[in-house]
Amino acid sequence: MNTTMTITSILIVLFFALMIFIGIRSRKHATDVNGFVLGSRSVGPWLSAFAYGTSYFSAVIFVGYAGQFGWNFGISSTWIGLGNAFIGSLLAWSILGRRTRIMTQSLSSKTMPDFFGSRFRSKGLKVAASMITFLFLIPYTASLYNGLSRLFHMAYPGVPYSVCVIMMALLTAVYVIVGGYMATATNDFIQGIIMLVGIVAVILAVLKANGGLVEAMKSLSVMPSVTADGSVWESGGFTSFLGPQPLFLLFVVMLTSLGTWGLPQMVGKFYAIKNEDSIKKGTIISTLFAIVVAGGCYFLGGFGRLYGETVGIDAATGRPANGFDAIIPAMLSTLAPILIAVVIVLVLSASMSTLSSLVLTSGSTITLDFIQPLKKKEIAEKKKMLIMRAFIVVFIVLSAAIAIKQASSANMFIAQMMGVSWGALAGAFLAPFLYGLYWKKTSKAGVVCSFIFGVGLEIIQLCISLGWLDVSGSALLSFVFRNSLYSGVIAMVGGLIIVPVVSLLSKKTIPQGTDEMFECYNVTKTVEITDSLGK
Repeated sequence: MNTTMTITSILIVLFFALMIFIGIRSRKHATDVNGFVLGSRSVGPWLSAFAYGTSYFSAVIFVGYAGQFGWNFGISSTWIGLGNAFIGSLLAWSILGRRTRIMTQSLSSKTMPDFFGSRFRSKGLKVAASMITFLFLIPYTASLYNGLSRLFHMAYPGVPYSVCVIMMALLTAVYVIVGGYMATATNDFIQGIIMLVGIVAVILAVLKANGGLVEAMKSLSVMPSVTADGSVWESGGFTSFLGPQPLFLLFVVMLTSLGTWGLPQMVGKFYAIKNEDSIKKGTIISTLFAIVVAGGCYFLGGFGRLYGETVGIDAATGRPANGFDAIIPAMLSTLAPILIAVVIVLVLSASMSTLSSLVLTSGSTITLDFIQPLKKKEIAEKKKMLIMRAFIVVFIVLSAAIAIKQASSANMFIAQMMGVSWGALAGAFLAPFLYGLYWKKTSKAGVVCSFIFGVGLEIIQLCISLGWLDVSGSALLSFVFRNSLYSGVIAMVGGLIIVPVVSLLSKKTIPQGTDEMFECYNVTKTVEITDSLGK
């Protein structure tokens, strides 16, 4: 066993032991549905902010997105991380945080589909949203395993990929099933600290290996880059302010930043936060966390082209010979054994925090929002808990199987897999959720149209990515479905237009009692005056 393998093994064993211990210690909070799914709505600012951030950033970001977009955009890919921080974190907490917490508690909603069902008085919307959530979180989850496997193979070259996937799945299942939301939130906090320390250490090490920041920038500045029309090659694009492909960069920033506003596993963190003060503090903590982790990941990925010889470049396409997902592992393979071990634990932390959030969201959604509405009688609390835990297992098994199968497929890499899931969920849910919190005239028909538009667009994108459809004959369709990032952004923006337009044309489907629902934002309290004499 070499040095890297030894150090990595020690750190991973300690990491796993801590995660399981926290899961067992948190079981007292998971005795009922409210405690299991929302931590009894009593989670403080630090745990909430770190749970949000670690659910946001995973192996998909670190290995997939940072590698692909760092290669395409160079240093300008850092804008993606900053967009994640200020749009995906700061604005999301500021615009959605308080209203989500108040409205969902008033409606007794525990999940996003539950919110749609209660807010729009529709069992059908609740069931439809639960199915969209469950189905599109599966490929998202599968992409997490893939990113992690790349780095595990670097430390354990003889260990099969399937073993890595199964080990990660089993551990996540144990602490989520036993401890519920509080176990995931507490573990997210610890995993977040690992991510903060790890990403700073790796950036410093990579820059040092390339002669420091100035020398690394000089080396990157002479790299050739293709202009927007794809015909003229020039140098300096990878160190420019907006990079060689500004429009593509904008679409990536939009999808990865604004998209979080419609993701059930992200918005769910606002359901569980304790109070107003926790929301204010959580906003600041979450933003700072995103600046360091997301900004750091994409900044690191921006130097990927300096490792072209290590990665190997396909002469025909100018892309990495082994795919974009091989870039970050190639960069890290040259580091010291202790740093490689830290990075593997970093990515393991990022992946497991996101994975735990996804499986808890999917298990609770399918139980509370799909199975329960189909039953004539209310399911007993203990039975609900049993069903939720069973579906968490089903979800983990399905996503792990897809991940193992996808490892041998060349059709879709990590960023594409995540992009389809992210685009479908954000495209379907972002607009109805946002308008549902702020606009009384949002109609049921508007929500239905958003669901159909967002999901339909990404199903077409999936078919194109798998090679089942060809739209190359149409310039418009080729632009819309250039990749899942473009179609995902169009799905989100389209939903923001479709919902108000359809709502104004379908006023008859506006639910009854909407004014009463919005009274939760205007609650007043009367207190006794102890000194009433005046001056």
